[in-house]
Amino acid sequence: MYRLEWSHAWTGRVAAPVQAEDRLAACAARLNEECAAGHLPCLTMPYRAELEAQIEALTPWLKGFKHMVILGIGGSALGARALQKAFYPQQDRPGHQGPWIWIADNIDAPGLTAWMDTLAPEETVVVVVSKSGGTIETLSQYFLMHDWLKAALPSSWQEHLLFVTDEKVGYLRQQAQREGIRALPVPDYLGGRYSVFSAVGLVPAAFMGIDWRALLRGSLSVTEPLASVTAETLRSQPAWQFAAWAAKLWSEQYSQLIFFSYIPAWASLGAWFAQLWAESLGKEGRGTMPIPAVGVTDQHSLQQMFLDGPKDKGCLLLTCPALSQGEAAGPLFPDSIPDKWSWLKGKRFGELLDAECLGTSAALARHQVPLVRLVTSSADEQSAGAVMGLCMAATLLTGWLMDINPVDQPAVELGKRLACARLGAQGYDEEAAMLQAFLTRGQE
Repeated sequence: MYRLEWSHAWTGRVAAPVQAEDRLAACAARLNEECAAGHLPCLTMPYRAELEAQIEALTPWLKGFKHMVILGIGGSALGARALQKAFYPQQDRPGHQGPWIWIADNIDAPGLTAWMDTLAPEETVVVVVSKSGGTIETLSQYFLMHDWLKAALPSSWQEHLLFVTDEKVGYLRQQAQREGIRALPVPDYLGGRYSVFSAVGLVPAAFMGIDWRALLRGSLSVTEPLASVTAETLRSQPAWQFAAWAAKLWSEQYSQLIFFSYIPAWASLGAWFAQLWAESLGKEGRGTMPIPAVGVTDQHSLQQMFLDGPKDKGCLLLTCPALSQGEAAGPLFPDSIPDKWSWLKGKRFGELLDAECLGTSAALARHQVPLVRLVTSSADEQSAGAVMGLCMAATLLTGWLMDINPVDQPAVELGKRLACARLGAQGYDEEAAMLQAFLTRGQE
């Protein structure tokens, strides 16, 4: 389904291939231990059979709605958006008649108000996604949409809600039990940025008619072999090879990693990857900053910096040559094309994509930007599952090679606590003092 192409990966300050041999055995042992303990469900998916049965049972109910509103933020939304853009693009094209998916992943008062003013409650299901059940941004949206549903549908509002949250604890789980609201679990040890192949991403996929089983198959084709490995078998795994390269980039002071997608429909995968990589690896003064880029769009915006700016960037370039071949490449250029561009005659529009991708790859290599090309055989769900599984596995392994924990996010919580203090929540005295110091600095 994919291959990693390494011919221009070892350049600049990363002058020779490395395999992190001194860490190989330890990482293999850690993989075996943590997978066996159930601590890496994004790789092993022990919940798969139960989830498949749950989604199959829910799908007829979901298909009864015209609109799905997803209340979630970060990992609770980015995967669903990437899947919609990649495999349900008709929603964004002229003449679409539904169904529609709407993702509320920000504090956007005009946007949320417009949805409640315009959507028909009887045609809408609201999916609330928060593993903790206490994410303030998501809960604030839920409180408003709960009242919107209840006012319009006083006897059936519960039938228009679905919670995706912790199986046992948290406000949403308590509400589900109290009010008889449908709820699906987010498995233990499955953080939001690793949760796209749980109910978090697959419920929206089922609603849109995306082949979510193929997504699972693709991801497991990459991650299942990592659940039981030796040092020798781990060495041959693409996730390990990419992690060793990424860790070497960091050790050689490359501070940024470009995620350059030349699969147009997969453009939103860059934002999903950015959260995965940044939130997992940006710790203790370590990590590389992910830069999502879209080919060919960002050849006309960011590429000048990539090529001629500071030599602090590596690049993962995602491409699918099949998109530039045959009918998949779109219409032929007409014979009436002006003579100046006659060299386009007989070619298809999509052939430009492959040519631009090749041009960017060669330009990056010429400017000594370490480059790994991730080449997929197709742009279908199974290939996307494999790519996303590869990214998750490589992120975990890169974190271990950097000697950090890739599954927590301690720094993220401070901003949330400060926001709660600003709004008057109790128990945030220290944060309130921080805010006061911030607001009064320079006024003495």
